Amino acid sequence: MRATRDGHGAGDLGRRAAARRAQLGLSLEEVADRAGSTPSYLAYVEEQVPSPGPAFLVRLADALETTVQDLAGFNTDLPQGGAAPGHHPRMEELDEAECWALLDGHGIGRIALAGTEGPVVFPVNYQVADERIVFVTAAESGLAQASSAGTEVAFELDRLDEAFSQGWSVLAVGSTRTLPAGPESERVRSIMISGPWAGDSRTTVVTLSPRRLTGRRILVPGAPGTATPAQSTDGG
Repeated sequence: MRATRDGHGAGDLGRRAAARRAQLGLSLEEVADRAGSTPSYLAYVEEQVPSPGPAFLVRLADALETTVQDLAGFNTDLPQGGAAPGHHPRMEELDEAECWALLDGHGIGRIALAGTEGPVVFPVNYQVADERIVFVTAAESGLAQASSAGTEVAFELDRLDEAFSQGWSVLAVGSTRTLPAGPESERVRSIMISGPWAGDSRTTVVTLSPRRLTGRRILVPGAPGTATPAQSTDGG
């Protein structure tokens, strides 16, 4: 893999494009059509890892509903939220249905709880199942012990669009439950799309049924995904 001058791996672009396409559930043909390209060239980008021109890279990022920075991997080792605020941003509260829609599927979120030495936060690979947030941890972990005791926790998930200084966050609060070994635990594990990144030693299934689910979204007028304010029709 070649390295660019700033240390990022140039060979990761194809891998990131393929992973993002799989995440969206799109075929080569669908993404190629969105990007104004051909499936064979898109496959070449994913598999042979060339350095496509900037114009195509912009179209590909748009087709994959992401940013050029994320697609190229330039944000991998950078702290999030470093961009300046957008022009006239506004904040919206999200209702429960919107929060579940944003949580739906799987990904990586954060669990916060009170530990023996103070508050602690754990990153977890999670999945939504039956309106529960499900994750797997090690049997001896503090998270598993807290779940066995029915400790109340907070689960947080967010997404940022650094290019336009907008994004959203969802917060779920409730008690966790450790599923005992048996049919229910096996059923939940069987439907999980991906296991914990930290390794196979984590086999204890924990569920969170939120008693409170809230969210917020920051929008910047004119940015992608933001509705344009209706034009006045009174002639004023």
